[in-house]
Amino acid sequence: MSRWRRDLIRVSRHGDKRRPQTIRATESVENSEFAGEARVNSTFQVAESSEQAIPRADGGLVAWKFLFAAFMMEAIQWGFALSYGVFQNYYSVNEPFQGNRNIPVIGTLATGMFYLGAPVMTPLIRRWPQWQKQMIWIGWAMTILSLVAASFAKSVGFLIAFQGVTYSTGVTIMFFPVVSMLNEWFVEKRGLAFGIMCAATGLSGTGLPFILAALLDKYGYATTLRVFAVVLTILTGPCLPLLKGRLPPSHSDIDRKTNLSFLKRPLFYFFALSGFFQGLGFFYPLIYLPSYANALGYKSSVGALLLALVSLAQVFGQIGNGWLSDKRVSVQTLAFVLPSLTCIATLTLWGLGRSLPPLIIFSLLYGFFGGGYVALWPKMGQTLGNDPTIGFVTFGIFSFLKGVGNVITGPISAALLLKQANTKQYGLEKYEWVVAYCGICMFASSMVMAILLFSRFIKK
Repeated sequence: MSRWRRDLIRVSRHGDKRRPQTIRATESVENSEFAGEARVNSTFQVAESSEQAIPRADGGLVAWKFLFAAFMMEAIQWGFALSYGVFQNYYSVNEPFQGNRNIPVIGTLATGMFYLGAPVMTPLIRRWPQWQKQMIWIGWAMTILSLVAASFAKSVGFLIAFQGVTYSTGVTIMFFPVVSMLNEWFVEKRGLAFGIMCAATGLSGTGLPFILAALLDKYGYATTLRVFAVVLTILTGPCLPLLKGRLPPSHSDIDRKTNLSFLKRPLFYFFALSGFFQGLGFFYPLIYLPSYANALGYKSSVGALLLALVSLAQVFGQIGNGWLSDKRVSVQTLAFVLPSLTCIATLTLWGLGRSLPPLIIFSLLYGFFGGGYVALWPKMGQTLGNDPTIGFVTFGIFSFLKGVGNVITGPISAALLLKQANTKQYGLEKYEWVVAYCGICMFASSMVMAILLFSRFIKK
């Protein structure tokens, strides 16, 4: 039997592991001696037709439909979790929750559990990729039902269980399959695509807190939660059929072990440490900008405006920095520049801010540079290796490290916050250590990457 025929039969049984393209049998079968090989040819014709049915990556109507659906899910579901501040203000001054010291725990769990859930969801999706669509549906349903359940709460513990734990669990179950699918749809444009999806949160953050605050003031928490559950259903339900992977899960995908070779590369630890320091400091302005403005004598609406500006700037920061990371500027350079500029803005504009103009400028810069850092995660994973499993696993690790920063923000800030405010002192005296800590964390994040860039420059 000729060599090409033996190769063809071997490939039909085991798959060609040398290259992704399907091998075409070009020689015709002329007599019954090769009837078995004719069946092999027909097998390859079926394989070729199924390959042709797979949509192309980085473009096409189906890919952009997927990204639109992911954008909507991110804007509504994750945007609600990040808008918890307005609920915290309401719960703190209204019965039956007024004065309860555990109210902030609800918001911490609503966001922190998402990040900390990454080490659980990543291996689950890698092991059972064929169930990703079902995971999305289950997570989506959990978020809706948790809001309905929370609307009947009469205690903070009940709110913690449903508006905190259950809602965040639903978002986590839904979001990570979407990230896995996004990695299939976008390869060369992955940074841009991820930036667009993440920018949805910033876009919703410019208006959603104001809408929720108005509903709470007029109708109370029970009606607000139920109304938002209905809105969530109407706006995100039609997007569910659009959330599907580009590649059909095969047995080889399911059984293939996760590539952990990136753990042997020092570059991974530079990325991880830089991201860890960035996460340690990132959440402080989002928590304390409103009260900082109040200490200067501004109304609460000014604090909400500052947060809205941070969210608006995040939209441009995440899209812009994601676009830059797609082979225009090295992700190592961006990971140095963004925290550096965030550090400078924090220590100067926020710490020295005595009036509204510098605080507005700070909010815009912090949203663009500080909020834009997360858009670098997909490209960091791609830099560590071309295997798609590396990008997904490293995304989970980076999320977890940021979650650690989210969870410990409360205890650390409580120790840093002083009792009295003095408008003539740096950081109004009350917030000076909060501002300094945030700036130091950003400085540490940038210095980690500076060491990496400097060491490479010396080697050259």
